[in-house]
This record gives sequence, C-alpha cells and structure tokens, in this order.
Amino acid sequence: MTDLKETLCGIARAIVDHPDDVTVLCDEDGKEVNLVLSVAESDMGMVIGKNGKIAKAIRTVMKAAAASDGRRVNVEIR
Repeated sequence: MTDLKETLCGIARAIVDHPDDVTVLCDEDGKEVNLVLSVAESDMGMVIGKNGKIAKAIRTVMKAAAASDGRRVNVEIR
C-alpha cells in the first residue's frame, strides 16, 4: 500500500527552497483521502507553478499513486 502522505511530502520537499517547512495533513475516509499541503509563503509560487502547471502535475501523480491502491485522493495546497 502506497503511503500517499509521504509521497506528497517527498515531492514537495524536492521542489521548495525550505523543505523543513513542508507539512502534509491527511484525512482518510474509507477509500477517499484528503491531503492538505502547507509550504512556506516564499515557496508557494514554486509549488503552484506558472498557470498552475506544477500543482496540476502534483495532483496527477498523486491520483495515479492512489489509483494503484483503489483509492481516490484530493490534494489541497495552502
């Protein structure tokens, strides 16, 4: 079983300048997983990307990881 929280945390830490400020909150409800990604204010632009392309890519990777376990995931970036 894929640890979605650790997967998202690893992706975010690889992108940002302040990896110690990355936190992920996880709320599981059956096969539905809600993840809330928080980063430093100065790193927000790196995580969202131009026109939201990085954020979309992160969500796509997370959905693929969740689908391998038959789960659904929602990623919120704050």
